[in-house]
Amino acid sequence: MKARTLKENKVNVVTLGCSKNLVDSENIITQLKANDYDVVHDSGDEDANIVIVNTCGFIDLAKEESVNTILNFADIKKEGGIEKLYVTGCLSQRYKDDLEEEIPEVDAYFGTLELPALLEKLNANYQHELLGERAITTPMHYAYLKISEGCNRTCSFCAIPLMRGKHISRSIDDLVVEAKNLAKRGVKELMLIAQELTYYGLDLYKKRALPELLEALCQVEGIEWIRLHYAYPSKFPVEIFDVMAREPKICNYLDIPLQHANDAVLDRMRRQITQKEQRELIAHARKVVPNIAIRTTMLVGFPGETDAEYQDLCDFIADMKFDRLGVFQYSHEEDTSGYALKDDVSSETKAERANGIMEIQRGISLEKNEAKVGLKMKVLIDRKESNFFVGRSEFDSPEVDNEVLIDASKHFVRIGDFVDVEIFDAQDYDLYASPV
Repeated sequence: MKARTLKENKVNVVTLGCSKNLVDSENIITQLKANDYDVVHDSGDEDANIVIVNTCGFIDLAKEESVNTILNFADIKKEGGIEKLYVTGCLSQRYKDDLEEEIPEVDAYFGTLELPALLEKLNANYQHELLGERAITTPMHYAYLKISEGCNRTCSFCAIPLMRGKHISRSIDDLVVEAKNLAKRGVKELMLIAQELTYYGLDLYKKRALPELLEALCQVEGIEWIRLHYAYPSKFPVEIFDVMAREPKICNYLDIPLQHANDAVLDRMRRQITQKEQRELIAHARKVVPNIAIRTTMLVGFPGETDAEYQDLCDFIADMKFDRLGVFQYSHEEDTSGYALKDDVSSETKAERANGIMEIQRGISLEKNEAKVGLKMKVLIDRKESNFFVGRSEFDSPEVDNEVLIDASKHFVRIGDFVDVEIFDAQDYDLYASPV
């Protein structure tokens, strides 16, 4: 007996993982709504009769979260809380056979590029005319724009090509159409995402065409900020910095995961770059765009990483003083080339090294934030939380970077608006400001 009344053809789409997965979920929602389904996203409501879990399979922790989420909904299905359970995304792409055997309560599993098949299972038609249109699950003033799918890189630690396939660029024309549609709905900030931004265009235009794409997107009326995520450092198209310096709509911000700094580790990782080349690239960026904020990601505990190699990474971070930095602990992923290496750094050592790097970065972030006290800057207001309006500068991306806090008991600002503020106090990862 069902514990509650379920609404027929109401779907709850649950998204796990990165912003690229979020865009995939938004496309699923768009297609289902066009087929007259009632669709909610990550909803706590319990009246949907169908659940679609969009999984992540990046590292062990992400895989564990995905499996636990599937198991949770499988239990709910057994109890009559939902009628159908479908699973899609990276984990399903990579481990479909295993999942079918271990969690048979799921009605069907689909890979990352099987949206039409998922829709068919729901008796829905894939509508090609919706190209460039999609639901927005983020706050309406910003959205992610996925410019390509897949990756041609061969980093030895990364399983993404196994789950996402080879690099496929979307055309500039299609991306401009989507950007215009988003702008018409109130989006002011576009965050360009891909598995690898700098490879954009090589398949379609036989050259790295990200600068041309940026120029085209800057012409879209209503878009005020354009932000760049996930750029690969090797053979980086440095003309991007020229466009960034020339075009005021492009945020002076670059997310460029370097992963490591020691040459021996970089070689084992198959990163196709040396520390010297990384330093030269960062120096060039800061020369052409003097106030650029650079975000990077590091990976600790790669097989064979010695104390000396780790110290080399720490010294590099302390010297380069990145504006934003995150760190992952190495996950031994089968079917990657790194899997042939012995995973010989203990989990305890990986955690200690990750914490050590974040402690270095905490000091750098505090130093940089304290230098901003007294400065005026433009911020975009994302939300109201407790007693503060929470915004971001052009140097910060949602959820992963610093925030600017405005006392809501003293000031009123509108969510989704740009506001000029003056910074009066700073902490490790937050700035406090008043509107001017």
